[in-house]
Amino acid sequence: MLDTCNSPAFESLPPSQIVPRLADEGRYIASEASFYRILRAEEQQHHRGRAKPPVRRPSPTSHRARGPCQVWTWDITWMPGPIRGGFFYLYLILDIFSRKIVGWEVHEREAAELASEVVRRAVWAEGCLTRPLVLHADNGSPMKGATMKATLERLGIIASYSRPRVADDNPFSEALFRTCKYRPDWPASEFASRKDAQHWVACFVTWYNQEHRHSAIRFVTPSARHAGEERALLERRTDLYAKARAANPARWSRQIRNWTPAGDVCLNPERDTGDRKIRDAA
Repeated sequence: MLDTCNSPAFESLPPSQIVPRLADEGRYIASEASFYRILRAEEQQHHRGRAKPPVRRPSPTSHRARGPCQVWTWDITWMPGPIRGGFFYLYLILDIFSRKIVGWEVHEREAAELASEVVRRAVWAEGCLTRPLVLHADNGSPMKGATMKATLERLGIIASYSRPRVADDNPFSEALFRTCKYRPDWPASEFASRKDAQHWVACFVTWYNQEHRHSAIRFVTPSARHAGEERALLERRTDLYAKARAANPARWSRQIRNWTPAGDVCLNPERDTGDRKIRDAA
C-alpha cells in the first residue's frame, strides 16, 4: 500500500482517489479505510500534491469593553450611486459596548487619509483623546494605510485587525451594515447624489442611536447606554414588572423578565473563556 501511494502515478492523490483508480485497472489491494489507516500509522496522512496546504491562522486578539469609548470597530460599505457600477462609500465607527455609532461620513472613494479624518473627528467628538482606546478593523488598504497608522499613533489608539480573509472577525460592524441596508427606507435602486446619501445616513444614525431598542443591550437605545442611563431605565422596568406581577400573580407562571444591564462586551472572545462569538451585534 505504501509503495502504491508513493508511486509517481499516485503520490499526489488521497486514498479516496487512489482506490477507484486501482479498481479501474482491475487491481484491489485494500479498502480505502485501510489505506488511510496505514498512511496515518506511517505519518504520511498529510497534504498530498503541489497545492499549498491550508494554513491555520492564529485567533485574533480579544478585546473586552467594560464601558463606552474602550473598544471601537469600523468598516466601509458601498452605497449604490446614480451611475451603473458606481458607488458612494460609507465610513462607519461603532462603540461595541453601547452599540452607539460614534462617527460616520460618506465619500466618493476609499482612502486612508479620509478614514483617518473620520476617526480623528470621532475621537474629538467623544472626548476620549486621553483614554486607552482600541480600534478594530479589517485588513483593507484604508485601514492599514500609512496615513491611518500615523493618525492612530498620534491619537494614542491601539490598532487591532481581523485575520486575512476571515469574514467574521469584525462581527459588530458587519451586523450594523446589515441593519442599515435592511431598513425599509433604504433605496431600492440608488442614491441620487452624495448629498442624498449623506442625508439618508444622518437620519439612520439618529434613529439607530436614539430610537432603536437594541436586543443585545436589554432593548435600551445605544445613546442611553453610552450615556450611562441604562441602569435607571432598567430599574424602572423591573419595578413596573414586579408591581404587575404582584397585582395579578395568577397570570405569571415564572419570574419576571430579566431587565439587568447587559454587562461587558467582548470582541473575538477566546474559546476557552466560555464566551461565544457575538453574532447578535445588531
